[in-house]
Amino acid sequence: MIKENTLKIINSLPENVELVVATKTRSLPEIKEALSAGARIIGENYVQEAQTKHALIGSGAQWHLIGHLQKNKAKSAVKIFDMIQTLDSLALAEAIDKECKKIDKIMPVLIEINSAAEPQKNGILPGDCDEFLEKLFSLTSIKLMGLMTMGPFFSDPEKLRPYFKITKELFEGLKERYSSLSDFKYLSMGMSSSYKVAIEEGSNMVRVGTNIFGER
Repeated sequence: MIKENTLKIINSLPENVELVVATKTRSLPEIKEALSAGARIIGENYVQEAQTKHALIGSGAQWHLIGHLQKNKAKSAVKIFDMIQTLDSLALAEAIDKECKKIDKIMPVLIEINSAAEPQKNGILPGDCDEFLEKLFSLTSIKLMGLMTMGPFFSDPEKLRPYFKITKELFEGLKERYSSLSDFKYLSMGMSSSYKVAIEEGSNMVRVGTNIFGER
């Protein structure tokens, strides 16, 4: 079923949309089955869990961090991930930049946007994004490649549409205002229950786990 589910999702996505397979708590056989069906990006939430899987799967896939990253885990994270989708503070950006310099690596990152301004969630508020982005320009070992948002939890994905719209408008506005953002091309929005709505609102990267692996 994993292979069939993966193929179904890959084949249903528009050509410009990337699938990130969310593999938190999933076993190696499950992940390998998804990869054999054509998935090429693994999304992990935790550095330690990703380290274990990366040691066994390695460069057979791209590795994206899609969960919150603590500063003290930056050293480990930059060694295994190909992209960090959850950049949510200047202090974290500086930690990533510092650790990347040590290993001569440029880390692609997405800025996590708290599109609903939820106080309990991480992320940059839409109104603070310009100021935050300008502070990042001096960091030479990170590459700004777009935005990511989670949005609030709703059982009805249609209720997420306004927050996807906010993030899409911010994404387009930043590209217009900052000509130096030549690699600013990814808008990561939507998960298993909401990725179809997210794509309708402009997402070109979706993070899907349950629809591939089933419920835990």
